Amino acid sequence: MSKTILVTGTSAGFGKLIATTLADEGHSVIAAMRNVSTKNAAAAAELNEHPNVEVVEMDVTSTESVNSAIENTLKKYGQIDVLVNNAGIGAFGFFEAYSIDQMKSIFEVNLWGPVRGIQAVLPSMRENKAGLIITISSTAGILSIPYLGPYTGSKYAIEGITESLQYEIKKYGIEAVTVLPGPFPTEIAAKSPMPDRPEIVEAYGEDEMNKAQQFGGIIYNKILEYQTDSQEVADAVKKLIDLKAGTRPAQTVVNRMTAGIEQEFADSKIAIKTEWMTRGGFADYI
Repeated sequence: MSKTILVTGTSAGFGKLIATTLADEGHSVIAAMRNVSTKNAAAAAELNEHPNVEVVEMDVTSTESVNSAIENTLKKYGQIDVLVNNAGIGAFGFFEAYSIDQMKSIFEVNLWGPVRGIQAVLPSMRENKAGLIITISSTAGILSIPYLGPYTGSKYAIEGITESLQYEIKKYGIEAVTVLPGPFPTEIAAKSPMPDRPEIVEAYGEDEMNKAQQFGGIIYNKILEYQTDSQEVADAVKKLIDLKAGTRPAQTVVNRMTAGIEQEFADSKIAIKTEWMTRGGFADYI
């Protein structure tokens, strides 16, 4: 059955693929992006050519912008069946070399962006007693690796919020799940802000700087080795939407590089949490 789906961050990468994949399935897709009439005008025009896509202006770092886009969508379409929080930015470098203000800007997109979207759609979803919220997170949101401190922190945070939210909205027929991609050849790396404290980078010395560059090179080479295709993430989102309500996994890892180890970890964590809730006397909340 056709659904009304709002996807954020659709100018490129996962977001663009998610929007077109879902539109090709016959869904009505509201493709949200910022700078529709300026920097992203070409991307917006391309998406608008699809018969099932409508591009709307949305800056996920602005509560006013998010609320306005979702309010206008609800007025036009009557409801939003699915929200896909995709907009995000990366960060790679020494944690100490990122200023607090720079880290705040990363969290503004990766954490508060999805939170704004979730809070904006929940009232209508609660009223309709149905809805699905999918947030594109990262395998770095459950397993920490070097040189991704601010990015990892933002993804851990949205994972934690989503897990907690699941309990609170279940009785309203709403599901909140995450998709956790591994490394893929998207533009997120090229658009990642470099640390804004170069003097700290230099203080770590040439050997450590080379080590960090080598680490990034290993990730890039793994992308080439496994020929990862960003369409896999769009397909994972499509599969989640197609699943029957109540059967969707809380976390879906998309990373064939690591033979499913992150999915095993995610599944075992959920099992442990369920056991903890049961033993603690909170079984009624599961």
